[in-house]
Amino acid sequence: MELDLSPKLPKKVYGGDGGSYFAWCPEELPMLKQGNIGAAKLALEKHGFAIPRYSDSSKVAYVLQGSGTAGIVLPEQEEKVIEIKQGDSIALPFGVVTWWFNNQDTELVILFLGETHKGHKAGQFTEFYLTGSNGIFTGFSTEFVGRAWDLDENTVKKLVGSQTGNGIVKLDASFKMPQPKKEHRDGFVLNCLEAPLDVDIKDGGRVVVLNTKNLPLVGEVGFGADLVRIDAHSMCSPGFSCDSALQVTYIVGGSGRVQVVGADGKRVLETHIKAGSLFIVPRFFVVSKIADSDGMSWFSIVTTPDPIFTHLAGRTSVWKALSPEVLQAAFKVTPEVENSFRSRRTADAIFFPPSK
Repeated sequence: MELDLSPKLPKKVYGGDGGSYFAWCPEELPMLKQGNIGAAKLALEKHGFAIPRYSDSSKVAYVLQGSGTAGIVLPEQEEKVIEIKQGDSIALPFGVVTWWFNNQDTELVILFLGETHKGHKAGQFTEFYLTGSNGIFTGFSTEFVGRAWDLDENTVKKLVGSQTGNGIVKLDASFKMPQPKKEHRDGFVLNCLEAPLDVDIKDGGRVVVLNTKNLPLVGEVGFGADLVRIDAHSMCSPGFSCDSALQVTYIVGGSGRVQVVGADGKRVLETHIKAGSLFIVPRFFVVSKIADSDGMSWFSIVTTPDPIFTHLAGRTSVWKALSPEVLQAAFKVTPEVENSFRSRRTADAIFFPPSK
């Protein structure tokens, strides 16, 4: 059975005046199920409120557009109220309760990528809502809820039954939500557009890597992430994850071409990709991208907290490490050809600007 690695767009799951929730379906993107990966997007209109919920999967959230407020409650800890903006990454371990609110005119859009190997459905997040028409406590009897909360029956009915919205609601413009605290961002959020660059190649590209050093909660989530931005017509070196990790890539902006090669030198994907699409590179498969004239950026998770990549071009590639005789024998070429090959791409780079 051939792998279908073609990039896909998400489908709307639910929504209303306050916003919408979208998800990528394992039926359309089989690698989600095979790799136990979940992917979804939350889009909130002005005054849109994503009511408190928790998930069966650990995730990384990335703010694609807009700004707003997030509430985060780790198990047995106090609520953190955080101002969020474009470029922010937030690690969300198992058991965390979150809510999201947009108080701005611009739509707030948040991407969620994560693992589902402990989830109810492979390749799909399952959300558990604390309130609303499908909230957890609508399933309990009034007696059980009253006993748990030490409340009378009428109060329980008001608390459980008043919110008729489902997942996302629109609040009245006069309603005052809690104000974020600057210190609450510490240790919870890393802005990938402002963080120190891990890779910076002039006219080539830039990378910010999320790992346990700059965002400690990544260790609890169990996988790393990065934001990559390459300039017009630049190339991202062919490479693969050498620690058996999957690469899950969402195109944030721009467009370009991508090729993926698997076992036996078979090209399993060759396509044009654009903003909003998502694709998955299987373990050990080699991937390379070339940006169009508008450049290209993508946000990825790699299913290990501190991923290691092997690149197959550039000064740090495996080609430079192998001895000349080995390359001559492997390629079946003369020393002159091998030397010409070795002398190229001597810069310590993983991004290659177009030739001038």
